[in-house]
Amino acid sequence: MEKSRFMMSSLAALSLVTVSACVTDPNTGEQKISRTGIGGVGGAVLGGLLGGVIGGKTGRIIGAGVGGVAGGVVGYKMDQQIKELKEQTAGTGVDVSEVDGGDAILVNLPDGVTFAVNSYTINTAFRDTLDRVANSLQTYPDSLIDVYGHTDSSGSDAYNQRLSEQRAEAVANYLSSRGVNSARIRWQGFGETAPIADNTTDSGRALNRRVEIKIIPISQDDVNAARAGN
Repeated sequence: MEKSRFMMSSLAALSLVTVSACVTDPNTGEQKISRTGIGGVGGAVLGGLLGGVIGGKTGRIIGAGVGGVAGGVVGYKMDQQIKELKEQTAGTGVDVSEVDGGDAILVNLPDGVTFAVNSYTINTAFRDTLDRVANSLQTYPDSLIDVYGHTDSSGSDAYNQRLSEQRAEAVANYLSSRGVNSARIRWQGFGETAPIADNTTDSGRALNRRVEIKIIPISQDDVNAARAGN
């Protein structure tokens, strides 16, 4: 009986999303199901959509002092941040996209303009672009930030792993130096283990050499759950 009631409640909540949560996406101008409506349904039904976070969310939310926002506001703010990031990084080679079923933002930093070959020093010419990303992270403070480093398959596993770590750490440190709360940020290197293209071609290897900044919005429900579990 309890299971039946839960299923009925879940179906009712999802039906509410379907019939009442269509909005115009500020990025495309198209009608779509709104994350604002989805967020308002509650974590019990849809809270499992968010992807992994380095080290887990609970301790990081508490340590970073992230305030969180009402569930219905998360999607709206995320759409706005995506729109602004795309505008602010247009023409730089940076790619901004939704990940984790539309519940997080991924900012992909291209290797060729971010770093010199075999270097983890951020190119001077690219710092203005990273400054814009840092400004966005400060404008929208209710999120955790993961920074991932990746390489292609050229070179040894050990060398690639270390270079990916150094590049991820360099970007994380740069964001902190520009005023982003360091407690919100974690970084990790993946070496050559997570390719997104064919490592047998020059163009594929270029795509695999990247640093990604993942922005994970935090709702008030996330904060309440973290406090309850702390």
